[in-house]
Amino acid sequence: MQPDNFEEVVSQYYEALYKFAMSLTGAEADACDLTQQTFYVWATKGQQLRDRGKVKSWLFTTLYREFLRGRKRSVRFRQVELNEEHEELPAITPIIVNELDAAAVVKLLAQLSEPYRAAVSLFYLEEHSYKEIAEILNVPLGTVRSRISRGLEQLQQLIVADNRTNECPSRN
Repeated sequence: MQPDNFEEVVSQYYEALYKFAMSLTGAEADACDLTQQTFYVWATKGQQLRDRGKVKSWLFTTLYREFLRGRKRSVRFRQVELNEEHEELPAITPIIVNELDAAAVVKLLAQLSEPYRAAVSLFYLEEHSYKEIAEILNVPLGTVRSRISRGLEQLQQLIVADNRTNECPSRN
């Protein structure tokens, strides 16, 4: 059953949108602002959505577009040529996995390169399908698969690096 009024939409999707915004921005205040902006856009333009079954997808797409719009226009996303070869990734041991907590992973997720962060967040935090992610990000399905794969490689490297940092005693 799809929500019919503004309060129901906010109630049903606020938490998921906020988590996605947090994964994109890495800052609570920015995530709150981005989520509120998304609901503002819904309040002003949501009635234009003909298929009420696509409310969730519309909201996530809007949030992502607002995120991109909010970035400085002078900052351009670099196009990176990705080849088929990649370095051997360090293994993540079960000990490292057991020591991870959700907050730490979300913090590390915010450190992923921009092209990968949104795709990984939508897939793993919000459980969107590849097709839904492609629609939200307005990219081809193959690009979604590539971004998730490469994003996971980066995340794995960040987890290992973070674990190494936390293992070393501070020297004062």
